[in-house]
Amino acid sequence: MRESLVAAAFHLFVERGYEQTTVDDIVALAGVGRRSFFRYFPSKEDVVFPDHEGCLARMTAFLGESGPAHEPVERVCDAARLVLRMYAENPAFSVQRYHLTRKVPGLRTYELSVVWRYERALAEYLRGRFSGRPDGTLRADVIAAAVVAAHNNGLRSWLRSDGRGDAGAEVDHALAHVQGVFGPQQAAGAPARSPGPDGNGADENGARGGGKDDDVVVVVSRRGAPLWRVVQEIETTLGRDPA
Repeated sequence: MRESLVAAAFHLFVERGYEQTTVDDIVALAGVGRRSFFRYFPSKEDVVFPDHEGCLARMTAFLGESGPAHEPVERVCDAARLVLRMYAENPAFSVQRYHLTRKVPGLRTYELSVVWRYERALAEYLRGRFSGRPDGTLRADVIAAAVVAAHNNGLRSWLRSDGRGDAGAEVDHALAHVQGVFGPQQAAGAPARSPGPDGNGADENGARGGGKDDDVVVVVSRRGAPLWRVVQEIETTLGRDPA
């Protein structure tokens, strides 16, 4: 029933457009009643992301099963790969959804809220692992954000290729940067230096040499604003595709 509703919804989204498709249209094509639809999906937006709730539950369980022997940065990177696996299991659907969310601003906003929930799950695990450190909360939040950004960078590259190529290799390459900056060797005190877009290194304070054209962007947001809203403001300011 759930799969039938999703299939009917996406058939209509492609044929008529997302905004022009109603829940009544979806249930009519699926041959069920409205009550059946809302038993599975609280809203029309939820039918676009039918697999995220289950994936978030698997990620939370995976992190909950972690022990002291697990290196925390490696563990959250492995947790992010669970999300990639969800996308890679059905490439055609994932690519179709990607193109749909690019066209519908409301779906993009909804997707950002889903991403924030993944990031929060990673951060909560890391906060527990770094609880004995003076900067534990800060480090946890920064690493969680970096893992999500790296994962999404690799995932976006794969989706933009219409699902061709190796999604795992794309994400592994991106997550390797996170582990290189925040992994055990850096926790031991080695200063982090990573190449910037111009090939110059950045020190642990973020200083970068040789970049005369570097832009500095300041975004002002209300206290307590959800993280997805702040990210959206930054992406809009930078003029980037927030995929």
